[in-house]
Amino acid sequence: MTLLPWTVSAKTIVVLGDSISAGFGIEVQQGWVALLQNRLTAQHSPYVINNESISGDTTAGGLARIDDALRRHKPQIVLIELGANDGLRGLSPEAMKANLIEMVKRAEKAGAKVLLLAMKIPPNYGKRYIEMFYNIYPQLAAELKLPYVPFILEDVALKAELMQADGLHPNALAQPIVAEKIWAYLVPMLK
Repeated sequence: MTLLPWTVSAKTIVVLGDSISAGFGIEVQQGWVALLQNRLTAQHSPYVINNESISGDTTAGGLARIDDALRRHKPQIVLIELGANDGLRGLSPEAMKANLIEMVKRAEKAGAKVLLLAMKIPPNYGKRYIEMFYNIYPQLAAELKLPYVPFILEDVALKAELMQADGLHPNALAQPIVAEKIWAYLVPMLK
């Protein structure tokens, strides 16, 4: 087997997320993670994405799984897309923040750069809780000096034609939009 020049020194990206990253309700190859991998491959990038996302996962679940993912993949970059299920379950924003901080610290200790992917929750949770929940992402990004994508479902979440029937998960048509939004923040980290 002949190795192509860009596969000789493969670098790894790990996506630690929930159903939004796992591709809930769509074919995995249609999801934003697969679309990013296709783009990296087309550009002969040395990066390979390992998707460690699990539908329904919370920040506590991500924290419980991150050490294993870091050990197995030895990533240069970790994308953390967790928190939405904490919010949907009405869990403590403080506990969510503590879990995210610990995941970031563990990833950085393992030598990886972190990109935080922020989520929002539906308006029926009340203004105060929604703001407490969402504000964790910019606070964390500022405190830990992290790049973050402000809301990965911006331009998607409020458009019925881009969402699945449950109103929570983006459909296949939305995935290129999500991938493009994340790509803009990921590119500087690839250098």
